[in-house]
Amino acid sequence: MPDLRERVEDDRGLLKKIQLHIPGFAGYRRREDLRAADSLLRLQLADRLVRVKDALEKVRAEFARNYQIGQLEPLGGLIFKAQELEGRVRHAEGGYSGISSTIRVEEKELNHLYEFDLWLLEGINVLMGKADALRTSAKKDNDAVETAMGEMRDALSTFEDTFERRMKVITGTEVA
Repeated sequence: MPDLRERVEDDRGLLKKIQLHIPGFAGYRRREDLRAADSLLRLQLADRLVRVKDALEKVRAEFARNYQIGQLEPLGGLIFKAQELEGRVRHAEGGYSGISSTIRVEEKELNHLYEFDLWLLEGINVLMGKADALRTSAKKDNDAVETAMGEMRDALSTFEDTFERRMKVITGTEVA
């Protein structure tokens, strides 16, 4: 995946390039560009979570075709969790740091925030793999389905925990 931070920097217009030379404004411009890159990446993460949810919807169709009615309710919970995570990622805090904010998120932290979001991308790849494994297990016995659903539930939980820690780690507000 290309580094969106470089793309945002390359796409600066004339006004933004001038702003980089104004004392006191250059840091603001760089931070805004980093926030823009983080926002673009989070939108892509959210779009990929939609794909995970869609894969789970296909599993639901497979369960219905195979008359595995008992599996529909737990699977519905997994679909709902994927959909909830998609919304949270799409609308997540982007590291904004206003003039008089309590906690300032500076350039170093914004870079770390972007890297954190890249780690979340790896988590989405794991989720997609688990969704594919669940779909494959739908054609097998109930034990395979139960195992695959448990693994998907664990993967969703791990992704959610990682996502929740995102801003806490960045701002240094995580309590040990």
